[in-house]
Amino acid sequence: MKIFMTGGTGFVGSYLTKKLTENGHEVTILTRSARRSRELPAGAAMLEGDPKVAGPWQQKVAEHDAVINLAGTSVFTVWTAKNRQLILDSRVLTTRNVVDALATAAGKDITLISASAVGYYGGRTDDEVLDEESRPGSDFLTEVSLKWEGEAKRAEDFGARVLLTRFGIVLGKNGGALEKMLPAFRKCLGSPLGSGEQWFSWIHQQDLANVMLFLLGRRNVTGPVNCTAPEPVTNRELVKTLSRVLGCPAFMPSVPAFLLKALLRGFGDVVLKGQRVVPQKLLQEGFEFRFPTLREAFMDLTR
Repeated sequence: MKIFMTGGTGFVGSYLTKKLTENGHEVTILTRSARRSRELPAGAAMLEGDPKVAGPWQQKVAEHDAVINLAGTSVFTVWTAKNRQLILDSRVLTTRNVVDALATAAGKDITLISASAVGYYGGRTDDEVLDEESRPGSDFLTEVSLKWEGEAKRAEDFGARVLLTRFGIVLGKNGGALEKMLPAFRKCLGSPLGSGEQWFSWIHQQDLANVMLFLLGRRNVTGPVNCTAPEPVTNRELVKTLSRVLGCPAFMPSVPAFLLKALLRGFGDVVLKGQRVVPQKLLQEGFEFRFPTLREAFMDLTR
């Protein structure tokens, strides 16, 4: 299968490209600077272009069998007004341009897998279990997700099969949330955030890549798909689990909520709240997780 990808040089995209090519797929990665991009695995190639700007790159999209849209500026930053706009534009404009490019593929059997996030469900302070049918939230990440997904769903007008993959926190080596956590935890300085009772929905990078391969082959699956492990944990459970795996006792007091809010502004609310998300659709379709529990994931990723 020929696959067109945005965000293919990032933490998630790089790992996914490797797995796709290992499984015999050809991957074209859209990048703003092909000359500065890293070495690619056999079966992958670069195409220069800015996904936030319409351009000649759009003419190549219809030559592919599937599009995986991962582009988006990290939300793990201080939420100034400028950064909020970057977070929104990097997702909405990219997806709009990708979908506009699919207009030239109208009538072709093509799949669009467009990333979204469990932020769709908003920050929750309760223990409600959330599946793909659950209502959206009402905060900034919900707004971003709704607009992001709304742009992707326009591809249905051109006959594309559209999948809205709502990512939990992706855990992997050489990047992402785990890389930021490990230095403190290896020094026995890991601690809960706020109450520690907020839910943490996560997925191992290997399982996420396998989900993408699974969805490419499941023509009957459409719409939202929660890309999370089947066993979410609270923030306090996460701290205990990672500390035990590293053989380092967790004794530090919780980081006060007011301090996180002062340092991170709006993003502070994200880390102090969470979502108890389950991958109901994947489980119903028979997908088998290699790392269903957080302990198994940390044991693998910290070796």
